[in-house]
Amino acid sequence: MADFIFKISPNIVLGSYTANRLGQYALEYGQNFMVIMDPVLKESGTSEKVLNSLKEKNVEYFVFDEVPNCADTETLSNTLKLAQDAKVHGIIAVGGGRVLSLGKAVCAVYYENKNVYDFIDDQMVPGNRMLPLICVPTTNRDSFLFTDRTMVTDSRSSKAKLIKTQNGLCRLVLWDPNLQIALTEKQVEIMAVEALGFAVEGYLSQKATFFSDMIIEKAVQLLSYALDGAPSLSITTPQEVLLAQGGCMASLGAASSSYGAAHLLSVAINSRYKVSRSLSMAILLPYIIEDAATFRADKLAVLAKLLRACEQDATSAEASAALAEYVRNKIAKVNIPARLKDLSLSIEQLALAAEDAGELDLINNLQRSMTTDDLFEIIKKAY
Repeated sequence: MADFIFKISPNIVLGSYTANRLGQYALEYGQNFMVIMDPVLKESGTSEKVLNSLKEKNVEYFVFDEVPNCADTETLSNTLKLAQDAKVHGIIAVGGGRVLSLGKAVCAVYYENKNVYDFIDDQMVPGNRMLPLICVPTTNRDSFLFTDRTMVTDSRSSKAKLIKTQNGLCRLVLWDPNLQIALTEKQVEIMAVEALGFAVEGYLSQKATFFSDMIIEKAVQLLSYALDGAPSLSITTPQEVLLAQGGCMASLGAASSSYGAAHLLSVAINSRYKVSRSLSMAILLPYIIEDAATFRADKLAVLAKLLRACEQDATSAEASAALAEYVRNKIAKVNIPARLKDLSLSIEQLALAAEDAGELDLINNLQRSMTTDDLFEIIKKAY
């Protein structure tokens, strides 16, 4: 087993109305900030709630909300120049994965003199100097928040690329369940399944440790309560809080271990074809479970029983099958596509996404040794 090294970074503040203290926390890192905001938050009124906290504490800021469907290198270059011209003291990223990834990338390369493409073409690592980042997620999960990578889309090729980031770049995460109000019920359900996917893949990964397993098992229990109700009337935590807690822990647990093939493919599909990562990962997850049942049925059984997807005395094989069926039932419940072909993508297009996924270094840490051909086999099954 790999050595276990425990280090708290970033600080996590999770709870209702924590976003109301954003101004108080921001002052610990400076007086002048760029706020990268998901554009949909303005329509829901969420942006005003977040910004009011900065106003009350007299924090200087300006808002950038021209963020496309994915964080690409062209947007990164433009955002970086705006931040550098304003000589900001830090970045506050408010929104979903694309916004948090963009904020993370800006902070990582803020003090660098090189072109953005140097970091993705030559896989250069930014120096130790970095801009402080505060993240305010508005969804119930995030894939790269707790990792030393951030994802951007190469504007030249539409390929997913990873930029290495410095340790300690993200100083603070304010996770306020009340900010999920901008999401539809269907989006919340799909993202909950995606968070479950993070947990499953992190639990199966070759990099899993006793610590990541412990975090993930608790995450799955919380997600079970959120999705299916608590087994006891003594558990009265609201669903949105349970989703935030479960999603945060699933993201943390997977980052402490590694993400898997479904996540890798969903990132590549999103970059090339702008299909929701949550949607494609939900479709792929049952096939990942069925693939893993041939070599890690014992671990899948643990998760299936935590989710109450099977009887407690079910065999490992029965529990693994029940877990895959549990995910399919959740997909059917929210009435989203169950096959990749329903996303209006051809098998040839998905083959390109599999090739893109195979070029990312995350492929070295999957649940089993896999090649691009193996990734394409999973795509064919899910097609």
